[in-house]
Amino acid sequence: MEKGALVEFRVQGSPRLGVVDRPEGKKNWVVQDAQGHAHTLHPRDFTFQIEGSQFQPEQIPQILAEAEAHFDPDSLQIAWELLSESGESTEPAALALLLFSEQRPGQCYAAHRLLSEDKIYFKRKGDRYEPRSAAQVEELQYQIEKEAQRQAEWDGFLSRVSQVLGGESLEWHKSDRPRLETLERFALLGDESSQRNAAQEILRALSYSPSAEGAFQLLVDLGLWSIHENLALRRSQIPVQFTETALVMAQHRLADMPPDPDDDARLDLRALKVYTVDDESTQEIDDGISLETLTDGRQRIWIHIADPTRWVLPGDALDLEARRRCTTLYLPTGMVPMFPLELAAGPMSLTQGRECCALSFGVVLSEDGAVEEYCITASLIKPTYRLTYEDVDEMLDLGIQAEPELLAIAHWAKVRQRWRATQGAISIHMPETSIKVTDEDVIDIRVFDDSPARQMIAEMMILAGDVAARYGQSHNLVMPFRSQPQPELPSDEELMQLPTGLVRDCAIRRCMPRSEMGITPARHATLGLESYSQVTSPIRRYTDLLAHFQIKAHLRGEPLPFSSTEMTELTQGVSSAAYEAVLVERQTKRYWALEYLRRQGSDVVWSAMLLRWLREHDRLGLVIFEDLGLELAMRFDRDVELGERLQVRVVHVSPRQDVIRMEEVSEDMAESVA
Repeated sequence: MEKGALVEFRVQGSPRLGVVDRPEGKKNWVVQDAQGHAHTLHPRDFTFQIEGSQFQPEQIPQILAEAEAHFDPDSLQIAWELLSESGESTEPAALALLLFSEQRPGQCYAAHRLLSEDKIYFKRKGDRYEPRSAAQVEELQYQIEKEAQRQAEWDGFLSRVSQVLGGESLEWHKSDRPRLETLERFALLGDESSQRNAAQEILRALSYSPSAEGAFQLLVDLGLWSIHENLALRRSQIPVQFTETALVMAQHRLADMPPDPDDDARLDLRALKVYTVDDESTQEIDDGISLETLTDGRQRIWIHIADPTRWVLPGDALDLEARRRCTTLYLPTGMVPMFPLELAAGPMSLTQGRECCALSFGVVLSEDGAVEEYCITASLIKPTYRLTYEDVDEMLDLGIQAEPELLAIAHWAKVRQRWRATQGAISIHMPETSIKVTDEDVIDIRVFDDSPARQMIAEMMILAGDVAARYGQSHNLVMPFRSQPQPELPSDEELMQLPTGLVRDCAIRRCMPRSEMGITPARHATLGLESYSQVTSPIRRYTDLLAHFQIKAHLRGEPLPFSSTEMTELTQGVSSAAYEAVLVERQTKRYWALEYLRRQGSDVVWSAMLLRWLREHDRLGLVIFEDLGLELAMRFDRDVELGERLQVRVVHVSPRQDVIRMEEVSEDMAESVA
């Protein structure tokens, strides 16, 4: 290295020219740049030296200007084409002569920059540069184009996000969808998401917290998710949208009703008075009840169940879609139906005043409530009344003589309930809470009493399930049977030590094992039945539809559509999916319950009762808010007795985090708040 040499070095990664001024110590040199700044550098810090005479720092701007004038990356392709044909390597001075026909300092420096910054045509070997093969060049060009496309998509995505966050309305590009889905998965799964790093990169670029909460907030701010987005539903495998195939078939069935395979065998029961009893908001009406007085004076109860097999065939698109969904999902914000709603709430439902196809279960009970005789038949009915539970409760309370059939059915329901009690049925009377959320996010919570109307309808549905199981068992039908092992209940002495009512029922409920589904009839302990098959909700429960398929085929004398192997596989799969649906319903209901309490604020005092201890040594118990029917965990700071009534207020609640903290308030405080 000599004084006056023109060299390239880098300052914070950027190339800079300087002139060697003097040595510094044994190994370093002092270099002056165009601005007169001195840099102490080791020779290894020099990235290029321009051959020539003594240079002065004042010459650098002119050399850079000359280099800039010759800096044309496209010219490098010409050199590559020439050199690759001959297989020659090159270096900056030779390339300057080839491209510019001269080797002045500015031209040599331009050639150096072209070669050192090139990512496509040449690869460096020592001080020289060899031309790459045509295949390598093509692959590198493709990769660079792809990277440029990715960068453009990234920049465009960030720009569009910023526009939306700024209040502009626009359509997302197709290339945005994967990034938005990455954010969704991270918001749902957090650190367990395989796309966590990619999501965090997006969030950091947009100055959001690189966390699941940050992803959730961004999706809300973008208007893609609601602040009350149902994450439990999104995490599940439950489909929300119907397949196009199922929707097309539903429209086809509505426009062109298929022939009725039971047309000749349907029993005409249109003369019977048919009551359908549901909540006011119910859209899928799948059961009705009637009473017929026989010629010998006995009374036959008819339980009419909607007949979706009139519209659905085993294995068709509608059946496969129902199988995929397995159940209608009932959420506070609305339902996710098993069948397209235009069918489920339309011709499949038992609609008042319209002729409807049904599967009817006729039952004559003995005086003590046992099944004396029964029949099952495809039928044609015409529902007379659509009633709510409140309507029926009022009619039963008033004993309206104009509806003797309804009064008689209520009588038989009580008889039947007593009979099941003699068979070991277990009654648990815990409050049932309904939570509804309107389109304006108004939350309505109601507690259903175990009213006579609800008991009557429940008893009739259990009776239909009893009859269906008897029929399946007597004819060796392969169909879904629901059973429940005998629970190990607390002893009478233990129960007597507990307060009557909710505390005692809660203790019994805790001992109840989950029911099981299979193709072999077995005892259902809670119901007190030796066999039981659910058949009363085929519009909204797939296992009920399976039972209908099998029973209807047997009634027609046809082969059963599903073998024992197929039925076993279907019931196992559907049972797992149905359990997931139950979890989603519970989690969604709990979210809106906590949101309701959050909105009420900490000044509201609630009446609660301690139902049972979760961890008595920690004073952690399960309380029920009596006005709402909500069961929540609460920690006490004093000794409390089971069944003791308390006044509590909510201190902190976070529905999204599923956290609630309550504290007991004194009677004086409760009265002052009231």
